Amino acid sequence: MSRVDIDELRAALRRRAAGLGFDRGRGARLADHFLDAELRGARGHGAERMRWLYGFDELNPAARPRLEERTDGLARYRADGALGYLALAEALDAELADPPSGARLVVVAECFPTGRLGYFAEAGARAGLLALVTATSTPRIVHPQGGPPLLGTNPLCLALPGDPPTVVDVSMGAVTYGAVLAGRARLEELVPFGGDQAHKAFALAVGLQLLVDALVPADGFGAVLLVARPESDPVPALRALAAGVRLPGDRFRERSS
Repeated sequence: MSRVDIDELRAALRRRAAGLGFDRGRGARLADHFLDAELRGARGHGAERMRWLYGFDELNPAARPRLEERTDGLARYRADGALGYLALAEALDAELADPPSGARLVVVAECFPTGRLGYFAEAGARAGLLALVTATSTPRIVHPQGGPPLLGTNPLCLALPGDPPTVVDVSMGAVTYGAVLAGRARLEELVPFGGDQAHKAFALAVGLQLLVDALVPADGFGAVLLVARPESDPVPALRALAAGVRLPGDRFRERSS
């Protein structure tokens, strides 16, 4: 396997983003998202996605997300044509600049694609907040008994503050669509994870789909993010109880240490 220098890859991704019409700052953010995915081993959300964007019909590099409603407990945004990666990141920027006194639910309508959700949840955790995020996408997961695609892979990600943050990021599919794009999986493998217990992952995917659809005011994809101030740090107690057993997110923590 050939190796690519990180700085060279970053520069190449930024050039490709500029070629699509993104300004320097937003191009750098896209490159950062894709490079972060590569470094975390989530290659389905990595550099190959920049090539994918060149075939994205609805690309509007100048579009910005629009705030529609905001209280201490709720913020509603509409992507307004902005690429989902940037719409969610920029909405989160605004929320972290004025964080809630307790908790706030953030809804971003028309938000697609969102990429690796851990990228956003970790940003919340680095700001000292618990962050829980999910997002919908093109229906690709079928019912465990077969039939047409009904649901997106509907990932769910939780990040807790720490150095580095503790992150649990799970897709409801046995494989991701990114793995299909990267040639590491076939489209027919997009079924709920769990084998003979796949009905449980399917139920989770249904629940997350309905959650987002109920909060998004129109048909289309969306992202939902909950940020809250933690009252305690439960991670050390869990690690002590686990007595050295690997926990979700440990591989990424080891790479970050």
